[in-house]
Amino acid sequence: MPEADLLAEHPGFRTMFAPGRLTVGLFLPLWPYTGDMAGMAGQGEAIRQADDAGFAAIWVRDVPLFDPGFGDVGQVYDPWTYLAWLAAHTRKAALAAGSAIFSLRHPVDLAKQAASLDHLSGGRLVLGIASGDRPAEFPAYGVDFESRGERYREAVQMFRALLESTKPTISSPLGRMQGVDLLPKPVSGRIPLLVTGSSRQTPEWIAEHSDGWLVYPGVTVNAEGTTALGQRAAAWRELIPGGRFKPVATNEWIDLVEDPKHPPTPLRGGFVLRTGTEGLLELLHRWQDAGINHAALGVQHGRRPAAEAVAQLAEDVVPHFPALAAPAPKDPVW
Repeated sequence: MPEADLLAEHPGFRTMFAPGRLTVGLFLPLWPYTGDMAGMAGQGEAIRQADDAGFAAIWVRDVPLFDPGFGDVGQVYDPWTYLAWLAAHTRKAALAAGSAIFSLRHPVDLAKQAASLDHLSGGRLVLGIASGDRPAEFPAYGVDFESRGERYREAVQMFRALLESTKPTISSPLGRMQGVDLLPKPVSGRIPLLVTGSSRQTPEWIAEHSDGWLVYPGVTVNAEGTTALGQRAAAWRELIPGGRFKPVATNEWIDLVEDPKHPPTPLRGGFVLRTGTEGLLELLHRWQDAGINHAALGVQHGRRPAAEAVAQLAEDVVPHFPALAAPAPKDPVW
């Protein structure tokens, strides 16, 4: 079956993406880790409320090690364990990784974990995939940091073969297989892969081998930044073979204030955007007009309790950019 037909029946992909539409997701964790895991209290209930409210996706990050020199703890929980918990405690939202580090982890393990999560969630898994940007992690895995681009391509090819073929014959620098198979296969026949940034690949390679592109937003406080983002998305789409639809997604860390009219104000060199709901809605509408299909919003760097910010997003923002009509998630058979 053609790739486009497989994704047409994919509950997670269809919940998030359609031409000319933008949906909103929620990035985890909701609270920043500051040395005490007790600070994560209440996160589960906020996530369940987000799922009920119509967020199109719940996102987790893949950051194996904390590098104090990097400044951002990232994700404390293992992403695959976290996604399994989400599969059990949510029902509608797509479950997304932003992003799984394909240059660090072996494709057999990646494929096994991804297909298992896809089944346990009823077909809701969407993977952002990256080559990795934290040099300290690579020697811990015994992987050469400078080889990550080539290793990434090999991992994507092997991942696809393992999940989209029966008993594939594989001869790769990452492993050799013949006469054996990997189970289960994905619910809809394919796990959508969104390449993150460049991942040390050419735009042409990304256009051909990905199911979508997860890009950094650049400047978000003014219309000029959105115009530049839209131009990048349009130029990339010109490279897609056959002109078929492939989504473009982005993300933003926000400090959502109670005053809806608070103007968008960049913090921490633009890493965080402090804004009221009116400014955020204006940004999201600009992104939609520019051809962006999904915006993953993170509140962990905001000043307010995360549950309050999530509730405000659910009430004032998500109804303007709701999850899309999609095939219902399959009931797990186990």
